[in-house]
Amino acid sequence: MLIVQHPSPRFLHQTGIPHILFQPYTRNQSIHILSRQPADIFLEPPPEDMDYDDETHQEDKTWLWPRFCAAVWDSLAQNAARDLVAFRDVCHKLWRPFIAPVVKGDFGTRDFSRLLVSQRRLFQDESILLDSIIAQPTTTPQTKRQDHELPYYAKWLLVSAYLASFNPAKLDALYFMKSTERKRRKKGGGTARSGGGRPSQNRKIPRHLLAASAFTLDRLMSILHAILPHDLRSTIDVYTQVATLTSLRLLVRSGGIGSSDPLEPGGKWRVGPAVSWEYVQALARGLDFGLLDYVAE
Repeated sequence: MLIVQHPSPRFLHQTGIPHILFQPYTRNQSIHILSRQPADIFLEPPPEDMDYDDETHQEDKTWLWPRFCAAVWDSLAQNAARDLVAFRDVCHKLWRPFIAPVVKGDFGTRDFSRLLVSQRRLFQDESILLDSIIAQPTTTPQTKRQDHELPYYAKWLLVSAYLASFNPAKLDALYFMKSTERKRRKKGGGTARSGGGRPSQNRKIPRHLLAASAFTLDRLMSILHAILPHDLRSTIDVYTQVATLTSLRLLVRSGGIGSSDPLEPGGKWRVGPAVSWEYVQALARGLDFGLLDYVAE
């Protein structure tokens, strides 16, 4: 006997070879077959003070499992997993995440409607239908960005380097000179447009979306002294911290290639690819520094 799962077996339509067409199971038939062996709700027995015995557990899973299977069929299986084996696999993949609030105690075993609403995201994820030979991770993948525990002044240096990379040098007097601090524009403010002309059709791209520009160490030190809330300690070797940031690829040398001295005078630098806008914002929040007041539009 040959069992062919993919219709139609035209190559078998020959004299002398009998064949039988098995119609696919309907919705009610598929749910009825899976309901004969309901999955467990609790893998471990509840505490004795809950008065929850095996008989009650059997009644609850016999009541909850068919309703869950019907929800899986209506949302996913009727169009993508009509084969009984595929339907069963999808149900078993979603069962433990679905009843997790029940096991935790947030819902009762008979609160199916509320449970279905709270777990509706499970029935919207079509990736559950894809089989893979690679095991899926059981924990949430971490962000690929590297976070470094930097010293205090190294954080200020990195913020200064970001401002030097993305602010035009011609605007340094506006943003970093003490005499012009009160004249510096405020975010969200500005003056009204004069005249009734049409608005400009040119849309400016935010500077943090552009490539980082190169800067000199002298400019970096000038910005650092301008934004520090206090005077720089004489015992701090700033250039050593610049070299450390370079070894971490948070600062990248863009000039003077070929020199063995990373702090050779006349060289230029820029922030590394890992120093994104979000990264610098996080540093500035930790330093209680108003970064937005110093970033040019």
